[in-house]
Amino acid sequence: EITIVRADRRKQKEIRPFEIILNPNKYAEGSSLIKMGSTQVLCCATLDEYVPPFIKDTGKGWIDAEYSMLPRSSQTRVPRESVKGKIKGRTHEIQRLIGRSLRAVVDLSLIPEKHIIIDCDVLQADGGTRTASITGGFIALVLALRKLLKENVIEKMPVERYLAAISVGILDGEVILDLNYEEDSACSVDMNLVMTDKKELVEVQATGEEEVFDKKQLDRMIEYGWYGIQQLIKAEKNLLAHQLL
Repeated sequence: EITIVRADRRKQKEIRPFEIILNPNKYAEGSSLIKMGSTQVLCCATLDEYVPPFIKDTGKGWIDAEYSMLPRSSQTRVPRESVKGKIKGRTHEIQRLIGRSLRAVVDLSLIPEKHIIIDCDVLQADGGTRTASITGGFIALVLALRKLLKENVIEKMPVERYLAAISVGILDGEVILDLNYEEDSACSVDMNLVMTDKKELVEVQATGEEEVFDKKQLDRMIEYGWYGIQQLIKAEKNLLAHQLL
């Protein structure tokens, strides 16, 4: 049996030390700074006056996300996509993932004709930036919706479930939880898992990068992921005072 020795001495089924700071940005309707190991993502929620055309006259609102990595968020400088004038396919994919995940736990009919944008800016990247963006983005969204409720912009809290995400992978035949960059680069299979506090699956992105994997391994990855997500949701509930209102 192979035993994985992780650089930071974590066990296979152990997440990195994490910290979530509420409202680090005083201008946004809601914001959070999430740190997962060395990964740091700033998430800001904004009520935008512009409503996408496909939302008009539907009686519903919309939530989407924008994602970017700051130039020195990684070991080598990442050129700004705005300067290049073109957003990469990877960025589009991550933005759609974040938006889908957040919309899954919101009753959009309770935010009629409202458009909320979640900006996720990676300050430092060491694996798991998209999953950290979902967890941090959820907190920023809840804080923003609380503010809108208090100001009578909306009549009822539209969030009924807590949400969090984490990465899982298979390294040397063994499942490991919450991958840093080095581990993610070496994994033969990697997964991004998004779940609610009710153990509901929102999104499962599992890919055999170098090898195939079977159902037993898939089940183990989901089991490990749920174990980590429960810890993140517990922290969310503590930070948000055990209630969504």
